[in-house]
Amino acid sequence: MGKVKFLTVLLFSTLSSIAFAEDITGTWKNIDDKTGSSKAILEIRQEADQSYTAKIIKVTPRPGYTPKEICIKCPAPYTNKPILGMDVLKGLKHAEGSNYNKAKIIDPLTGNIYSMKAKLSNNGKRLTLRGYVGVSALGRSQTWIRNDYFFSDSLII
Repeated sequence: MGKVKFLTVLLFSTLSSIAFAEDITGTWKNIDDKTGSSKAILEIRQEADQSYTAKIIKVTPRPGYTPKEICIKCPAPYTNKPILGMDVLKGLKHAEGSNYNKAKIIDPLTGNIYSMKAKLSNNGKRLTLRGYVGVSALGRSQTWIRNDYFFSDSLII
């Protein structure tokens, strides 16, 4: 009887970890690939068409850097829009397993728009994004760290 109970618990915990690993909704802290510091807190939500969108919900202060408030060099419809609250990632679709693709992402500091794909870590706590123009091999990667513990009653934006 003990073996059956153990196997049942093992099965349910495995299934729940698989379900969690595929869920990318929530808040994430991005880590810049050049500086190693965070630039923003982003919230990923799932749209009605099952794609994912991410918006900036907090700009992270960094020593010696005054954050930009407006997307000046960005193409329409982003031109002169506030960076805080901006949807910077759109159209991310689940491909298979922990892989996602077919997205567009904008860098609000440069105004550049990139094609993007992503891979979720096995434990569901890191999302590695690869932005590129044309060929993925010529792009840049950035890591987002799950940050669902960011909010407290006084910090909700």
